[in-house]
Amino acid sequence: MPETDLYGPIKTFLEAQGYVVKGEIGPCDVMAVRGDEGPVVVELKERLTLALILQAVDRLTFSDSVYVAFRIGKGHSASWRGRRKQVTGLLRRLGLGLLTVSARGQVVAVLDPAPYRPKSRAGRRDRLLREFAERVGDPEEGGSSSRQRLTAYRQDVLRCARQLAEEGVLKVSVLSERTGVPRVGSILRDNHYGWFDRVRTGHYVLSPKGERELPNWSDALTRLGSGAKPDDPRTS
Repeated sequence: MPETDLYGPIKTFLEAQGYVVKGEIGPCDVMAVRGDEGPVVVELKERLTLALILQAVDRLTFSDSVYVAFRIGKGHSASWRGRRKQVTGLLRRLGLGLLTVSARGQVVAVLDPAPYRPKSRAGRRDRLLREFAERVGDPEEGGSSSRQRLTAYRQDVLRCARQLAEEGVLKVSVLSERTGVPRVGSILRDNHYGWFDRVRTGHYVLSPKGERELPNWSDALTRLGSGAKPDDPRTS
């Protein structure tokens, strides 16, 4: 269906709210005016596309109330169905609104335009900075999609596993001292990768699974180096 098929439902929707609506005013697909209020602009596309979003951003130069509108339903905007949260988050950050049009012509205002006021996420920022500081070296190439990412946590697990492989059963406090890893207790207790077995209270050994899988990380272990973890990994 052509984009013009969206115009009728959008026009009816806005007129029901007291707007006078006209199509193709300058570069705008739809412009609506109500009393002395500033103009409302709506950009139309059959599907959600980058071109639609770029058009809408351009319209912000002369209107604070800009919507994107596209059709939803079978065969339309699969990217919208799968990424609703991400799409609305992006539009919110851009200060854009969103109208959807169903196959029956029903219009829903999913999001109204408003200035973006980001929420403070200090906790998330701190977690990222902690990961940056604790990760030794730069073992991951940016843009890679490996599911076995060499995080700071996995680096600590590898240090513990290597030490147990070399010495056998060790007490938690001794393992922490030998590896320089402060969180040894939680690593062994949580045992996310199944690499450790407790032989008695406070004493652990490398599990058969750990023995099998540890050699797969030989390159990572080489990059980590031998001995205890550096006091300030940011310098590594």
